[in-house]
Amino acid sequence: MVEDLRSAVEELKKYENQIAFTDTEVDSYAEVAGIYRYVGAGGTVKRPTKEGPALLFRNIKGFPDKQVLIGLLASRKRVGCLLDCPPDKLGFLLKDAAANPIMPEFTAGGDVPCQEEIHYASEEGFDIRKLLPAPQNTEEDAGPYITMGMCYASDPVTGEGDVTIHRLCLQSADEMTMFFTPGVRHLDAFREKAEREGVNLPISISIGVDPAIEIASCFEPPTTPLGFNELSIAGALRKKPVRMAKCRTIDEYAIANAEFVIEGELVAGKRMREDINTNTGKAMPEFPGYTGHVSGELPVIKIKAVTHRKNPIIQTCIGPSEEHVSMAGIPTEASILTMEEKALAGRVKNVYAHRSGGGKYMAVIQFAKQVPSDEGRQRQAALIALTAFPELKHVIVVDEDVDIFDSDDVLWALNTRYQGDVDTITIPGVRCHPLDPTEGPEYNPMLKDRGISCKTIFDCTVPYGLKDRFQRSKFKEVNMEDYEIRPLV
Repeated sequence: MVEDLRSAVEELKKYENQIAFTDTEVDSYAEVAGIYRYVGAGGTVKRPTKEGPALLFRNIKGFPDKQVLIGLLASRKRVGCLLDCPPDKLGFLLKDAAANPIMPEFTAGGDVPCQEEIHYASEEGFDIRKLLPAPQNTEEDAGPYITMGMCYASDPVTGEGDVTIHRLCLQSADEMTMFFTPGVRHLDAFREKAEREGVNLPISISIGVDPAIEIASCFEPPTTPLGFNELSIAGALRKKPVRMAKCRTIDEYAIANAEFVIEGELVAGKRMREDINTNTGKAMPEFPGYTGHVSGELPVIKIKAVTHRKNPIIQTCIGPSEEHVSMAGIPTEASILTMEEKALAGRVKNVYAHRSGGGKYMAVIQFAKQVPSDEGRQRQAALIALTAFPELKHVIVVDEDVDIFDSDDVLWALNTRYQGDVDTITIPGVRCHPLDPTEGPEYNPMLKDRGISCKTIFDCTVPYGLKDRFQRSKFKEVNMEDYEIRPLV
């Protein structure tokens, strides 16, 4: 059973073309991401790119005893292998896990994998930049980033804990900045409560964990409201609690079998410009495929210690890659399916958070009209999706005979079952996501703030009364095992 990053790597060795490695010396400065762009990044990365295996870099310049793994989740098929689920059913798996959570198990610490080696910030010569081979994805980035860190903190009032992923830029020997997307983010709410009291917020960042934790951590409200610990979804996926270990220097917990753990505190009231070391004005590549602009005032984490396993593996990703699609998109599908089933039982057959939207901006809904009164409910399904995941920008609704995971088939429906003047529904002035470069007053003067968008529904379903006229050609069903087909050489 997969229970940590190392067992995940071993599991993938069983499958063809799902994991690869290189022993060639590679620089974490721009080279790791530059190589993986060609190997298997996919997603919204600038072409040429493709879907390919995860890649383990075993010879990182300046870090002789550490490795870098990239692209672990950059394939829906690979996620299916790691979660033991058919790729087209992953949304349903996550939906059921969210409905049947298993809370994490908290232990006092002691002999735990993530604390095999300990480096205290109080020690002379401590420098996190020399301990972690955190990649810088492009030469214009603000600096090296931790992109796959499971950030764990607790509500200073209620004590309820939560885990999320944020971009973390290493700024000095013992400081990093933390970016929060504006809106409802659990850890940001905890930070605000602590700041109002004038106290620092203890926080742990676990890097290199069971991929079930990485997927589960990407759920968002309303599916997982404030106070819901997403580690319980990971527990449900593995059918056992996620084990948490007490940190060595702060009053908080970390994921016990992580490869690395950073222990620190979000310092009350302290802010730092993200590109303070580079002055490029650029942060890092983000999921829409563009490099994000730096934030002028980000919260600062003061690092207290770094712990890790022997010969640790730091896990990373390219922001716009298929990895983001898997991590953000599959929980999005689960959230939509949960609400659709409550409102329109049996009508929505499946949902795909499309890769072109980074798993956030676009959803394709497969809808089955079963009776005449279902006409119009397909548009209700689209509205429900926009409610289930507020960062959605576009929803495409297709019939049950369309493969939602095949973009060509979806575009076929758009071309043969859609008329722009009657099948387009627009909802202007709705809050979406600030990383979309069209969502701001400079693009559309009618928009009052960044992150506001016109949400659009594309109804590519056949009107119920015309279904007989839109039957796809019916080919003979055959059993391909009856035929021996070999390459012609």
